[in-house]
Amino acid sequence: MAVRIIYVRHAESLWNPIGKYQGRLDPELSERGHKQAELLAKILKKYEPSALYSSPLKRTYMTAEYISKELDLPINIDEDIIEIDHGEWSGMLVEEVKEKYPDLFRQWLYEPETIKFPHGETLIDVYNRVKRFQERMLEKHEGETIIAVSHTVPIRASFVAGLDLPLAKFWSFGCDNASYSILDYEKVRPILYKLNNTYFLGDLFIPALDAL
Repeated sequence: MAVRIIYVRHAESLWNPIGKYQGRLDPELSERGHKQAELLAKILKKYEPSALYSSPLKRTYMTAEYISKELDLPINIDEDIIEIDHGEWSGMLVEEVKEKYPDLFRQWLYEPETIKFPHGETLIDVYNRVKRFQERMLEKHEGETIIAVSHTVPIRASFVAGLDLPLAKFWSFGCDNASYSILDYEKVRPILYKLNNTYFLGDLFIPALDAL
């Protein structure tokens, strides 16, 4: 048996459109983000999930609140699916990072499995905790569908972990704001059933910036 995990990236935050690294910093949803979250909640209803999990940060929790209201599910806060700690990059614009940390920025794009953010996390740290989350969900919700509202880094790491791929494949998966993806997670034959669905957003869709 498997657990079906619907991974949801939070709707647009105030910092997403300007290309600012958020990490553990805590901006709220933008006006467009609130509208995206409302549409997202409605489309997820058809999957009839039995549980809803969310990172504790505002942009994920506020997204989860729309889902909770639409689906009548309580929100379970889970630290394992919180965003990566970008350390010194947190609060910096992409262009600022490129200028101040050119070598590390290139490493992040082309060798993400080796990254260690100054005073922050490694991608391996994130991999280990999202894998732990998957194992807990399989044990607790086998045969069920659940929703996990998270962030771009832990979601991409979850696909790598769930499909047992090399961590170097981290950037191989799209992950736009207010998107949802479905992983049927089991240890023998995991399946990425849907990836980066945003069709329901219409004119509210904004593609994610590279390197975020």
